[in-house]
Amino acid sequence: MRSYIGGHQAVTTTDFIELALGTPPELWLGEEGESEEERAARLDAARDILADNPGLPDTVARIAVEVIEAHAPELFNVVPLTRPAVRRRVSQKGAAA
Repeated sequence: MRSYIGGHQAVTTTDFIELALGTPPELWLGEEGESEEERAARLDAARDILADNPGLPDTVARIAVEVIEAHAPELFNVVPLTRPAVRRRVSQKGAAA
């Protein structure tokens, strides 16, 4: 099955994120090994995007909540650990007074 968002085909998880946000995740998260100049340019672009779309952080939070709700069973598939039965030794040395 193919998934399309706004006329664009989403193949990978990154595609879905980029199409949902309207920007690539690397813009916000950075990339490994980026230089100080690349980092400064990336942050400057991010500031411009936030200035043009001040509601973007709320949109991202809403999308994150929707994803967590949709996948909560898998994300929080916690199995309780059983505790071993504790056996107490009964002392039979002395008589009760």
